[in-house]
Amino acid sequence: MGLIAAGCGGGETKTTTTTAGGSGAKGDPVAGKVVFTGSGGCTGCHTLADAGSTAYGGPNLDQSKPSYARVIARVTDGFGEMPPFNDLTKKQIRDVAAYVSSVAGK
Repeated sequence: MGLIAAGCGGGETKTTTTTAGGSGAKGDPVAGKVVFTGSGGCTGCHTLADAGSTAYGGPNLDQSKPSYARVIARVTDGFGEMPPFNDLTKKQIRDVAAYVSSVAGK
C-alpha cells in the first residue's frame, strides 16, 4: 500500500510504502539472518539452507516454507515443542520472519 502526500508550499511529493505485519514494517531480512544464525538459536533446531543449518529437532523450514505471519506467530507464541522466544525484541522477531519467509525453500 502506498501513500502520497504533497508538501505544503514546496510542491514536493513524498511517497511512503508500508506493508502488513502488525507494526506496518515487515522487518529486515539481513538483520534477521544475523538473529537466526546467532542469538536467536534457530539453527540448533531448524534446517534452512540459506543459513547453512541442517538440524532436525524442529521443522525443516526449506520444506515447510512458512509465511511471514506464521514465523511471527511461532516465534512469539511458541508451538508444540518450540517455546516462545521472549528474549527477542519485536523488531528482531519481524527481522527473523522477513528473513525466513524470503529464503525458505530457495
